Amino acid sequence: MIIVGVDGSAAGLEAAAWAAREAALRGSSLRVAHAMPKWASEKPGHGPYMDVAKWMREGAESVVGEALDRIGEQEGDVAVDSALLPGDARIALMKAAEEAELLVVGNHGLGGFRGLLVGSVALGVAGRAACPVVVVRTLPANDRRKIVVGVDGSPANAAAVEFAFAEASLHDVELHAVHVWRGLVAGGGFEAAASVQEEDGLRAMLTEALAEAARRHPDVKVTEHVVNGHPVEVIKEASEGAGLLVVGSRGRGRLAGLVLGSVGNALLEHADCPVAVIPPR
Repeated sequence: MIIVGVDGSAAGLEAAAWAAREAALRGSSLRVAHAMPKWASEKPGHGPYMDVAKWMREGAESVVGEALDRIGEQEGDVAVDSALLPGDARIALMKAAEEAELLVVGNHGLGGFRGLLVGSVALGVAGRAACPVVVVRTLPANDRRKIVVGVDGSPANAAAVEFAFAEASLHDVELHAVHVWRGLVAGGGFEAAASVQEEDGLRAMLTEALAEAARRHPDVKVTEHVVNGHPVEVIKEASEGAGLLVVGSRGRGRLAGLVLGSVGNALLEHADCPVAVIPPR
């Protein structure tokens, strides 16, 4: 099952449309989930909050209904149901997704502060849910023919590589694997360029990191990139024109803390496509 969290925002509807397409390709069922305060979800039969609870439930049902309509327009043959989840949206969605294959959310909801590009729910579940999380801002305007994955060579990153290969095979698109080897150093500026031997070693590391997943997905065409620069700028540029950017939730070296730190937050905010955050196996 794929679970998509919706809240009535435009980004939530875009996430529902993306999840519907993904469910259709995978042959998976889809659940549309909306979180609301626990006291309102319990349907109190009397008391001063009864009318407020009723109003909140009706609003929640309207939000879910709008998302179901969007899904019906996008992929009418997908098996879909809905759920109203009690409690904080981040905790409720992560709990609901414990047995899911994928959790999809919009990058920004109706709450929060104007000008923030990534909402608290997206930041709260990305890298923390038990399953892969896809954060969607807007759907690409055209059919993009590549997927990008950030690779650091760590064991934890292997799950992101495998997910990226599987998605590229599923969507029948090319995979671009990017390794960034030069970053900012203390005091500002960039590290000195690596020697030819060092760069050859990095290219060999990247090829090795891809080898196992490549054997399982021989149909996927792969382009390898070893780039010196700042991880945010390099991977953001690589994601331009992509249908999906895939990153691991934990890493090492230049990509360490990719999701939980400033680099990951920047990619969630500024990547030119939906971002998939993959936990280690």
